[in-house]
Amino acid sequence: MTLLDFRLTESNPIPLDGLPAHVGDTPLLPLRRLTSNLSAKVKVFAKAEWFNPGGSVKDRPALNIIQTAIANGDLDNGKRLLDSTSGNMGISYATFGAALGIPVTLAVPANASAERISILKALGAEIVLTDPLEGSDGAILKARELAEENPELYWYANQYNNPANWQAHYLSTGPEILVQTNATVTHFVAGLGTSGTLMGTGKYLREHLPYLKVIAFQPDASFHGLEGLKHMPTAIKPGIYDESLAGNPLEVQTEAAREMVSRLAKEEGLFVGISSGAAAVAALEVARQLDEGVVVTVFPDAGYKYLSDKNLWK
Repeated sequence: MTLLDFRLTESNPIPLDGLPAHVGDTPLLPLRRLTSNLSAKVKVFAKAEWFNPGGSVKDRPALNIIQTAIANGDLDNGKRLLDSTSGNMGISYATFGAALGIPVTLAVPANASAERISILKALGAEIVLTDPLEGSDGAILKARELAEENPELYWYANQYNNPANWQAHYLSTGPEILVQTNATVTHFVAGLGTSGTLMGTGKYLREHLPYLKVIAFQPDASFHGLEGLKHMPTAIKPGIYDESLAGNPLEVQTEAAREMVSRLAKEEGLFVGISSGAAAVAALEVARQLDEGVVVTVFPDAGYKYLSDKNLWK
């Protein structure tokens, strides 16, 4: 069952004609060669989120946020959907916005990859570039400013504080992992950006598997190259972030994530993005400490949006 199916049959009776239907139900892929030195009783899997129509895990919260807004009448009278994004969430908003005739305005750090910017333009989104040195926090502040200045023009989706973000993963990612692992997952590992993936998936899995360990990871410093992720101690904390569920996050170095991207391509045949490399680093760190268990993480997107980074797959 896709997230769209769930929303239409159980939560939102309004059919959204023209919306890409297949969001969710992404494959769960085993890491084999990278885990060959682990105990035979330890398995590591990753959700391949680039199978979503917008190419990333962000299709899940974007769809749920838009459906909820439509049901609540928030996007009536031709209002523009406004939000901040490092790229992937914006692409998801723009994908669904184009399908539904909803105009989209996005505050985006100017150092977002050239591929992301090109895709956003192709989908018709209005882009407001922000100071690259301020990262995602700078984009958040700009979106807030635009929303306050033009309340009649914009509906501020506010992904960092919108409960429909984490609820999307509670409704879809969590149930999918439970079914795909036949309820054998013992550790769930996810990165902290908006924190929606960790919060929603972790909450669902914990309710069904009380013994399961939820493990967060984040960049190891405030200034980093892990696009889409936040160093929580120095960043604007999302309103949906629950420190009690995240615990003490693992820290991942940018260079370790970049090296892992290359290894995933060459050793596993998985062409993924930088945040996926970071997820693999964290999941393997968890797996190395186990004698047995099933570790599941999320690979947010594929590598196509990073091709302009000539040194990533050297």
